[in-house]
Amino acid sequence: MQVNRRSFLMGSAGAAAGLALGAGSAIPAFAEDASLRAMWWGSNDRAKRTLDVAKLYQSKTPGVTIVGESLSGDGYWTKLATQMAGRSIADVFQLEPGTISDYSKRGACLPLDEFVPSALKVQSFGPDMLKLTTIDGKLYGVGLGLNSFSMFFDTVEFEMAGIPLPTPDLTWEEYAKLAVELTKSSGKSGGPYAARYAYVFDAWLRQRGKSLFAKESVGLGFTADDATEWFDYWEKLRKAGGTVAADVQTLDQNTIDTNCLGLGKSVIGMAYSNQMIGYQLIIKNKLGITMLPRENKGGPSGHYYRPALIWSLGATTKNGEAAAKFIDFFVNDIEAGKILGVERGVPMSPTVRAAILPQLNPTEQETVKYVNLLKDQVGEYPPPVPMGATQFDQRVLRPICDELAFERISPADAATRLIEEGKATIKG
Repeated sequence: MQVNRRSFLMGSAGAAAGLALGAGSAIPAFAEDASLRAMWWGSNDRAKRTLDVAKLYQSKTPGVTIVGESLSGDGYWTKLATQMAGRSIADVFQLEPGTISDYSKRGACLPLDEFVPSALKVQSFGPDMLKLTTIDGKLYGVGLGLNSFSMFFDTVEFEMAGIPLPTPDLTWEEYAKLAVELTKSSGKSGGPYAARYAYVFDAWLRQRGKSLFAKESVGLGFTADDATEWFDYWEKLRKAGGTVAADVQTLDQNTIDTNCLGLGKSVIGMAYSNQMIGYQLIIKNKLGITMLPRENKGGPSGHYYRPALIWSLGATTKNGEAAAKFIDFFVNDIEAGKILGVERGVPMSPTVRAAILPQLNPTEQETVKYVNLLKDQVGEYPPPVPMGATQFDQRVLRPICDELAFERISPADAATRLIEEGKATIKG
């Protein structure tokens, strides 16, 4: 059964467990009870795993009720914006590296420092891991797992076409030829129109010594010439038949079920490594995983380790300590870790990581192997993104790329607009 918003909120999974996973408030059993609202985006599989951990937590924590809400795609950010405007942000809500800096600076997140280590025991993660969710000297979130950018591919389609599987040293020039060959042989498009993926553009820039956002100041880390070269690459590949059509790519909301690979429209997809689990659940053929293409063989990969997803506390919560304890359970409890697996990335906790590795299925093991493969390939983690980064991705880059793919503007004009509108969007 599809778990859309309504069926998730009102479905039997929560009712059978006695969870308040519904739209209304829970009836507390004791006067001091805490009812926590948790909100995230993701696949049906993620929703089930999260619900099961919430059920487990409630069974071990009398008096605490978790009211959960799973949203998909742009609907999540719209809901979060509404909550921010109404000063009613969920007690626990999901962010990712590209949004935590933005939302913490906009006042959506409660600093977690006061809860460490009394309620939130994250010392075992190591200082480097905590830096990934530290903004302006304050801890604003807890990483739920490690991942990086990746390229997924349908191994059966490659085998049927007689084309060797892509390797980690694949160049962008080689990728373009590969994508066109796959389109000709498979009956599907070779891959995505990835011009509109901010994280792929960032990796491409890092391979050239640049970055999406400036490192030493507030602003963009690339020029109009860089953007023109980027857009020109994807336009040439689209016209050669190596990408999905514009009307397919514009459906993509950075979710599994809207991605061209997930929709069965392409042989290759570009996404985050932990998402391989969700993709494999909806794709019959065996998937493979490797790194994004790079500029030159042996050159910088543009990859870096990142927290796959993040739990943050809403700035308006009245139950900060209780919410922090729920996050602590989510990332440190071994039973919870076994339920979650690596769907949100390879666990940060060494204890949880060691406990779950023996039980992982082949797909999950592949994501762990991939993260390990990157250890000699990753570069330095970038500084926190500036305020406005989310709007830059969703309201500037993607719409401009959609116009480009529909041939309404040229690569040069698209690049000029990206710089102009990007500068107007990015703030300190």
